[in-house]
Parts: sequence; C-alpha cells; structure tokens
Amino acid sequence: MLVDEGEFIVDEVSRHWVTRVVPVLIVVGGMLCFAAMPWLGAGWWVGLLLGLGLGAWGFYRIHVEFMDRFVITNMRVFRVHGVVDQHMATMPIARILDISVRQTLLGQLLGYGHFVFESAAQDQGLKQINFVPDIERRDLTIQRVIQRAGLRARMEPVEEFDGV
Repeated sequence: MLVDEGEFIVDEVSRHWVTRVVPVLIVVGGMLCFAAMPWLGAGWWVGLLLGLGLGAWGFYRIHVEFMDRFVITNMRVFRVHGVVDQHMATMPIARILDISVRQTLLGQLLGYGHFVFESAAQDQGLKQINFVPDIERRDLTIQRVIQRAGLRARMEPVEEFDGV
C-alpha cells in the first residue's frame, strides 16, 4: 500500500463461505477413507493413502480460498490471491468506468454476488471478482469512495419550475 501517499484500507473482503463447501466435503471424504480402513483388511493402506491425499488436497483448497482477498482502498481496488505464488491485480479508482453486479439465484439466497469492472485500460488485470459476500454493501462502499475522490460529478437537486 502507498501509505506515504495517504492510502488506507476502506474494506477488506474474504470470499463467501460457500467457496469452502466443496473443499470441506473433500476433507470429510478423506476422513471417511480413514474410518473405512479397518474394513478394508489387507488393503488398509489404500484407505490410508486415499484419506491422506483427499485430506491434504481439501485443506490446501480451503487455504487457497482463505488467501483470496478483495481490498478496497481510498485510491484503488485490488485482489490478492495465491498460496505459494501470490498474485495481485489492481485498478486505480480513477480508471473504473462501470461496475456491474451479477447475482445468481443461489447468490441471492446465500448473500453473495460477482463484480465485473470496466475500466479505461484496454487490457486490465482486474476484471471480475467472484463470490463477494454482502455485495450490495460492497458496491455502495466503492461508489462512496469514487464519489469522495471527486471522480463523479455531483448534481444538485433542481427546484420546481413554476412556469413564467
């Protein structure tokens, strides 16, 4: 972050809990493989290997989802993700032309949505952010940051015209 330039975090968002459902089910499958080992007889080692593999893969996927962050600052929005190799895609607030919010039926029921950013850059590193919890509030936060930065014109209310 550009702390020397006055940048500060407005909101930091982890992905919605629904992204962790499949990895948790994989871990549970690994645990079931361990539980089945006594009934596998001489092939107990298959249950052990399968349980270790599924457990390791599931915990790795949980960690990947946990490490995926979307950050809104007073100057830019960015996404940081990755476990071994960390990647960061950023977009200055001034370059955001349009923000679309997409919510599937399941997203509406569970409280998440997806952002699609349109920017002035032809090739942008930050185009879509998926599984954002409480997306309406996050959208309003970004709109407020853009407004406070003075990047959108304010329109004063027009008084009624009585006709002369």
